[in-house]
Amino acid sequence: MKTPPRLQPLLEEGLIDSVVRQLMSGKEAMVYVVRVGDETRCAKVYKEATQRSFRQAVDYTENRKTKNTRQARAMAKGTKFGRQAQEAAWQSAEVDALYRLAAAGVRVPKPYNFLDGVLLMELVADEHGDAAPRLNDVLFTAEEARTHHHTLLMEVVRMLCAGVVHGDLSEFNILMATDGPVIIDLPQAVDAAGNNHAQRMLLRDVENLRNFFGGFAPDLLSSQYGPEIWALYEQGLLSTDTVLTGQFKRQAKAVDLEGVMREIDDAADEEHARRLRMQQGS
Repeated sequence: MKTPPRLQPLLEEGLIDSVVRQLMSGKEAMVYVVRVGDETRCAKVYKEATQRSFRQAVDYTENRKTKNTRQARAMAKGTKFGRQAQEAAWQSAEVDALYRLAAAGVRVPKPYNFLDGVLLMELVADEHGDAAPRLNDVLFTAEEARTHHHTLLMEVVRMLCAGVVHGDLSEFNILMATDGPVIIDLPQAVDAAGNNHAQRMLLRDVENLRNFFGGFAPDLLSSQYGPEIWALYEQGLLSTDTVLTGQFKRQAKAVDLEGVMREIDDAADEEHARRLRMQQGS
C-alpha cells in the first residue's frame, strides 16, 4: 500500500522497509502492519488530540513528570507549546510503560523504536502468523476462561509490582496470541504509588476481567481479587509469587470509645465556654 505520510520518516530512516496494510483505527491511534527485513511488525501512529475520542483525563495524567519546569508551566497555562508538550508526554507514557513492563516480564508487545509520534513494536500474532484477535472476539470454555483469567490476574500483579496500573484494562485491549493473552494500549497507564486514583483504577481493571471471564465461568463473578491484590500491595506483601485466593474481608477497625467520649466532652466544654462568653458580652 501507499506509505502514509506519518510513516514516511521511518521509511527514510530505515526503521521500516515497507507498509503492508492498515490493521486497525482506534480511539487514540491508527495501527499499520509493516515489514522490517524478514520480520513483520506493527507501527502505532498516534492521532492528534483534536482527532482522538479518548481524552487525557486528569485522573490519568496526575503526577506524570515533565522534562523541565518551563514545560510544566506551559502545560498548566494551556499555551500552544504547553499543548504540544502535553501531547508528547501522553504519547511517551505508553512507550515508557512498554519498556518498563517488558523489562519486568509482563506480557506486552516488545517495543522497538519511537519516532515522531509513531511507536514501532512487535506484532502480536495468532497460530497462523496473522494479527491476533482481541479477547472480546474469542469464545472460551469455562476451563479456558479460568485459565486465562488467572494468567491475566498474575500479569496485573506483575505490573503492580513494577509500579504500574494499566488504568483501562478490558477485553478490548488484550490480544489472544498463540501462547496466551497479551496486554496492549498503555498510554493511560498510571504510577501506582504516585497517583491518587491508582487504587480505583486497579479495582476497575480487575473487575473488568472478572466480568468478562465470568460470562464463561460464572463462579468467577463472586471473586474479590481486586481488593485482595491492593490490600497486599499496600501492606508490602505483594510479589509475583503471591498465591491469590479471590477472597477478601474488610477489617473492621476497633472503635476508640474513650477517645470518642473525650472528643464529645471537649466539644461540650467548648460550647459551654462559648455561651459564657456570649452572656458576659451581653
